Amino acid sequence: MSEENIVPEEGKKSLNFIEAVVEKDLAEGMNDGRVQTRFPPEPNGYLHIGHAKAICLDFGIAREYGGVCNLRFDDTNPIKEDTEYVDAIMDDIQWLGYKWGNVYYASDYFQHLWDYATDLIKAGKAYIDEQTSEQIAQQKGTPTQAGVHSPFRDRPVEENLELFNKMNTGEIAEGQMVLRAKIDMANSNMHFRDPIIYRVIYTPHHRTGNTWKAYPMYDFAHGQSDYFEGVTHSLCTLEFEVHRPLYDWFIDELKHFRPEDGTYRPHQYEFNRLNLTYTVMSKRKLLQLVKENLVSGWDDPRMPTICGFRRRGYTPESIHKFIDRIGYTKCDGIIDHALLEHSIREDLNAKAKRVSAVLDPVKLVITNYPEGKTEMMEAVNNPEDESAGVHEIAFSRELYIEREDFMEDAPKKFFRMTPGREVRLKNAYIVKCTGVKKDEAGNISEIYAEYDPLTKSGMPESNRKVKGTLHWVSVAHCLTAEVRLYDRLFSVENPSEEKDLDFRNLLNPDSLKILTACKIEKELENAQPLENFQFQRIGYFNVDPDSKPEKLIFNRTVSLKDSWNKIKDKD
Repeated sequence: MSEENIVPEEGKKSLNFIEAVVEKDLAEGMNDGRVQTRFPPEPNGYLHIGHAKAICLDFGIAREYGGVCNLRFDDTNPIKEDTEYVDAIMDDIQWLGYKWGNVYYASDYFQHLWDYATDLIKAGKAYIDEQTSEQIAQQKGTPTQAGVHSPFRDRPVEENLELFNKMNTGEIAEGQMVLRAKIDMANSNMHFRDPIIYRVIYTPHHRTGNTWKAYPMYDFAHGQSDYFEGVTHSLCTLEFEVHRPLYDWFIDELKHFRPEDGTYRPHQYEFNRLNLTYTVMSKRKLLQLVKENLVSGWDDPRMPTICGFRRRGYTPESIHKFIDRIGYTKCDGIIDHALLEHSIREDLNAKAKRVSAVLDPVKLVITNYPEGKTEMMEAVNNPEDESAGVHEIAFSRELYIEREDFMEDAPKKFFRMTPGREVRLKNAYIVKCTGVKKDEAGNISEIYAEYDPLTKSGMPESNRKVKGTLHWVSVAHCLTAEVRLYDRLFSVENPSEEKDLDFRNLLNPDSLKILTACKIEKELENAQPLENFQFQRIGYFNVDPDSKPEKLIFNRTVSLKDSWNKIKDKD
């Protein structure tokens, strides 16, 4: 089957290659017309954006074809697993808008897997190997050179059974012995060269405690778990493609011991994983960032975790749009982070409320505006959505504007505030700068201007053309807030390719800037955690969960425009 989208008949949507497989299977009556998928994360960390792509496919296929998708935790390695991760994974799936049919754990099948392994030993298709891991790796050979048989390969069945039982009673030390499937040491597929299927681990399991000492390997547990649950389409990323023949071998052998199960069997299909520029997707590296306090936690808004994107202000809809755009193929590549940012800009542009916020304030005094007077100006909540309505913002004699919006000696193409030039204050009046006040160090502390009372927004004179429009807040009517400016976590496009460098040395030193004296309009005083806004002329922001009424905190989700490539071009 081609990895590209299938060209549709007129009036039908295009299908990705997995949807085409499912439709073909349904048309042929495979698996009694059932569609059943599963999402099988290991609970050893928080999910990242790559997992979101798998979630959308696993749950989306089931939803599209009237099937069921189960959540199954692949908890076969107690050393790395924790219930904290189980809870976080469930939260992320629900936040993305999906519901699972059932919740399963690989540990639910430990007894079934043990019994199956025992059957393989009795059939002469598995044996206990007492070589070290280094010896086993060495005697497996290379892709071009056949491996050699273990000296324990022909161990008697009864001895194998006795030792296998001891692996689970605490009589065998970790690393002392393993159970290997007896397949083919000369097979061109290295995974067939007598793979390890059980090893000894003494770390208590997060669900089964100390009941088990011998634990199945992923390749042995995964396909069988699919089989036990009735999965029809087992969807994996491309790195598991070379594992598929072994997946099939174990299931076929299992069916040999379970002949009453008829013609049903699960099938594995692989799709390209999501690789994103300016970040890493390795759970090991992400955990390292967290443990070494290089980020504030798994939900740090710079992290590619789903909870990190949520805290930064990304919406489920924006992630769905992004994944729909990149699609599913069998060709690996790397996706530009700018496409993800485009998706959230597009989503928030349509629904985020527009408000005024000044990140680096300098005072603007309207010298001919009456002292003590306050006007309420009407501000449109969202020009893209008429139903969003309007709100009022206070205007007074003393305002704050952005320091970068003023230049005393401005070049010709600077269209913001400069002495002698008119600009419009958004939703208010046209003003002309008349002078400045400086402190002892020569820094501008106040800017002076005069307003034209006939140019209030909505009045006839308000149509007078000026080239610059500035946002502002009233000094007497604004709130102070902390604003966190987040940027890309790494300073290089593909940190995973920099093999000769420690990935931690590639972190972007400007990935977070914290501004503590920002001024925001009073409309935001009741803003709720994770609520999205557009700070006019600046970007999209949301309320951080740490925000409190007495200390408002906003995270930059994304700027209004992508300035990253322009910055790179200057370097």
